[in-house]
Amino acid sequence: MLYRSTRGNCASVSSAEAIKKGLAEDGGLFVPENIIHFSNEQILKMSEQSYQERALNILEGYLDDYTLSELKDCVSQAYTAKKFESDSIAPIHKLYESVNILELWHGPTSAFKDMALQILPHFLVKALKKTGENKEIVILVATSGDTGKAALEGFKDVEGTKIIVFFPNQGVSEIQRMQMVTQEGNNTFSVAVNGNFDDAQNGVKRIFNDKDVMALMEENGYKFSSANSINWGRLVPQIVYYFSAYADMLKNKEIEIGDKINFVVPTGNFGNILAAYYAKEMGLPINKLICASNDNNVLTDFINTGIYNKNREFKKTLSPSMDILISSNLERLLYLITEGNSEMVCEWMSKLNTEGSYEVDQETKKKIQNIFWADYSNDSDTLKTIESVYLETGYVLDTHTAVAVDVYDKYVISTSDITKTVIVSTASPYKFNESVVKAILGEDAIAGKSEFELLSVLNEKSGLKIPEPLRELKDKPVLHKETCEPAKMIDKVKETLKIEA
Repeated sequence: MLYRSTRGNCASVSSAEAIKKGLAEDGGLFVPENIIHFSNEQILKMSEQSYQERALNILEGYLDDYTLSELKDCVSQAYTAKKFESDSIAPIHKLYESVNILELWHGPTSAFKDMALQILPHFLVKALKKTGENKEIVILVATSGDTGKAALEGFKDVEGTKIIVFFPNQGVSEIQRMQMVTQEGNNTFSVAVNGNFDDAQNGVKRIFNDKDVMALMEENGYKFSSANSINWGRLVPQIVYYFSAYADMLKNKEIEIGDKINFVVPTGNFGNILAAYYAKEMGLPINKLICASNDNNVLTDFINTGIYNKNREFKKTLSPSMDILISSNLERLLYLITEGNSEMVCEWMSKLNTEGSYEVDQETKKKIQNIFWADYSNDSDTLKTIESVYLETGYVLDTHTAVAVDVYDKYVISTSDITKTVIVSTASPYKFNESVVKAILGEDAIAGKSEFELLSVLNEKSGLKIPEPLRELKDKPVLHKETCEPAKMIDKVKETLKIEA
C-alpha cells in the first residue's frame, strides 16, 4: 500500500515513510492509494475477536510494509488491560434502548486520543528503522487540550525522538494544563502559546512548510514529524474502534450482520469522524455520520451550506477540545469525495489560506450531505444535556460527549430516524469536572473549589472511579513553564533543540 498527498505534488511513499514524515512535502496530507474492504462475513468474525485482533485486521491492510510480527508487537504494547482498565479497551455502554455510548477514555490520559497515541510511537520507532533514518525525529504537536498530554505520554522516553507540544494559554481546562506542564520524560517539552488553538496549529504548519527551517533542522541532525491527526499513523488506529463498536453490538445481539447504524461524533479537527467515514467506505454498515460541534460551528455550517468560512469569532466553550476553526482533516475528506481531484483540493486550500473561506461545488456538497448530518450545541444546552441524562439514567457525560448527545436529539427531532446509534464519548467526565458538577449539582457546588477538589465531589455523587493519573495530578511538580507568542514558535523550537540560526 502506497500513500499519496492530497495536493498531488509529490511522489507516493510507503506507510513507514508517511508515518515518519507526518505531512507531505507539498503541504498535503497522506492518504492511502486504495481503501481496504471488509465483507459482512469478515465483520461478523470480528464479533468473536478481542480488540487487539480487530486492530490487527484493520492495520495489516494499510501498513503492509510492516510485518505481521511487527504489527502484533505494536498492538500488544499499546492496548493492554493495565493501560485501558480492562480487556475491552473501548467498551460500549447501553444508554437507551436504541443508543449506545462508545467509551474511548479508559486509557492513561482519560481521553480518546490515547486510542491512537498509545500505538503511534511504536509505529514510528519501527518506521525509523525500516527507512534507515539516522536523524532524531522531533514531534511537533498543536493541541486544543487532549492530544498534547496523550502525545507527551505516548512518546515519553521513546528512543530517537523528542516531542514539543504547543497548547493555547488560557484555552484548556486546568486539569488539561496540569497534565501537560507536569509531564515527565527526558525528551518531552510543553509550551503555552498566547493565542487560541488555531494560532498554535497554524504555527506548527508554518514550521512544517518552511524549507529554510527544514534545512536548518537537517543540518543539526533533526527531522520533524507530527502526532496530530494529520499523521496517517494517528488516523488509521481510530478506524478500529468503529469496527469494534459494531462487532460488540453484534456480540450483544443488538443488531444482525448487515444492519446499518448511525455514529454521532463530537469533533473539531474532523479526524475522529473522518475515521468513521473510512470505516464506512471499508464496508462497515453505516447509515449516517452525525457531526456534532460546539459554538465554534464552522463544520456545521460547511456541511449544511458547502461554504467553509473560518472568518468568524473564535469562542471559548465548555468543550475546549473542540474549540477549533480550521479543521485540518477535512482536506482528506474533500480529496476522497472528489475521487482524488488534487487540483480542486489545492484550489480550496489556497482560498482558505488567503481568504479564510472557500465554497465547494454542488456535486461535492450533495455527496457530503448524503453521508453527513450536522448541528451544534451551545454551552447552555450542553449543561442541560449532562443534567438530564444523569437524572434519567445515572450516567455521567463529559462536556464533549454531551454536545454529541444534544446534537443527536436534534437529529432525531429533525429526521425522525430511530436507527440504532452509537455516540462516541471522547473524554472522562473527570477531565471537565467543573462543568459536569455545575450541571448536576448547580453553581453552589463548585463555588470556591478547584478542579482537583471537584474530583472528589463528582466521585461522591456519581460513584464513578477517579482515574488514578488525575487523582495524583495536583501533587506533581510543574516541569514546563515556557510561553511564547504565535509568531515566535519557531524560535522556541530552536531554543528547545539548542539550535542557533
